[in-house]
Amino acid sequence: MATLDEKPAPSPAPASPPIPVASSYFNPISPFFNAYDRFASWRRDLGLPHPGSVENIGKEVKATHLSTYIFDGARADITKTFSMNPLFQATHSFALGSQTAPPSYNFTAIYATPSVFLQGGVDHEGNVNGRLNRGWSPNNVTKVHAQFSQQVGHNMIQLEQEYQGTDYNVNLKAINPWPTDLTGIYVGSYLQSFTKNLALGFESVFQRPTPDTSESITSYLARYTASDKSWIATTQVQGAGVMTATYWQKLSERVEAAAEIQVVATPTRRDAIATLGAKYDLRAASFKAQLDSTGKVSALLEQRFTPTFSFLVAGEIDHFKNAAKVGVGVMIEGTSLTPEEMGYPPEMH
Repeated sequence: MATLDEKPAPSPAPASPPIPVASSYFNPISPFFNAYDRFASWRRDLGLPHPGSVENIGKEVKATHLSTYIFDGARADITKTFSMNPLFQATHSFALGSQTAPPSYNFTAIYATPSVFLQGGVDHEGNVNGRLNRGWSPNNVTKVHAQFSQQVGHNMIQLEQEYQGTDYNVNLKAINPWPTDLTGIYVGSYLQSFTKNLALGFESVFQRPTPDTSESITSYLARYTASDKSWIATTQVQGAGVMTATYWQKLSERVEAAAEIQVVATPTRRDAIATLGAKYDLRAASFKAQLDSTGKVSALLEQRFTPTFSFLVAGEIDHFKNAAKVGVGVMIEGTSLTPEEMGYPPEMH
């Protein structure tokens, strides 16, 4: 028998009637959203790496070869670092005695934070150039590059937007765009990882120099990276009959080798150029050598005597033209920062 202190159990609340779901305009396409979600989940499970950008698809070969590093005559680069966080430095560059370029002077200043990169420069003729990179997020970057010159036809402005997905890269560029008649050069590229080793993509260029004329061309690209990243092979095929293939391999911890072949097969030209290069990193020096099928043999030695002083010697021999050129240079870096401010450990004082 229940006592007076005991209370009867409450009766269950009546079940509420089902709430009718209002019809929505998006309900008919919800299966497509579900399919996209399943596809995105499947891609994440594959663990595909980021393939890099189309612009840097052959960056390892470019870093090994001398095409962008060789010089002749005498040059000097003097850099002063004022702060590290944010980074602020200025560089004075001098060049003279070149067989292919007149004497020149350039002043460059750089300011950088984790999300902003600013670079500006001016030369002895008054030509001004500037670059701005603004990172809105770790994956989304806006870039602006401008160049103003006293010479007709040398002024340029380039707008660029790049998005780095988990396993793909999208890049859009507009060079000298004019919104009223849509003249300019427009470039779009897409690179996608299909496996952990293989990435495929394309790059399309649309040129509209005048409102009445336009031209477009599309290139197709492929990049294969070894599982241990010890070698990388790339190829690029253009619709105009131009194909470029590269191969880069890390032979040891200090030695790298790279090869490139470019084949041109057009109605007006049939040609092929092969280039082979190697880079050897010593403890306090770097040596690069290169030869190609046009008869050119070139080499570059960079010797770092101290962390703030480097001496460069470059040379090139053209056997077919019976010509040669030599270049020497120095790179000097100065700073008013203490070793702690530069990030060196205390024992390196």
